[in-house]
Amino acid sequence: QVQLVESGGGLVQTGGSLRLSCASSGRTFSNYAMGWFRQAPGKEREFVAAVSQSGSTTSYADFVKGRFTISRDNARNTVYLQMNSLKPEDTAVYYCARPVVGSPYTALADRRSYAYWGQGTQVTVSS
Repeated sequence: QVQLVESGGGLVQTGGSLRLSCASSGRTFSNYAMGWFRQAPGKEREFVAAVSQSGSTTSYADFVKGRFTISRDNARNTVYLQMNSLKPEDTAVYYCARPVVGSPYTALADRRSYAYWGQGTQVTVSS
């Protein structure tokens, strides 16, 4: 059973930064792309960013391009989300996720492509 544990959330002012981490159990972390999603109260869970197995390819939702950066450290079984220039509309619970075996990279913006999810970490941006 794969366990994903997020950390690094908190309360920050508009324009501030946070760095989220997601630690994965297991020895096959480097075999999988990884993704970050978020869910605000009353809204659907939405794609934020994804990173390929090696970390060489990344993709982002339009609303975070230029502000957020996804990266990974396969030696530490950890994926990161650096969030800069935060806005109140970024307030949400942020989740990391590991896709189903064989999911194409092009499908990683679809939450149905993911088999394992972390418990989430709350990010609150005050105005």
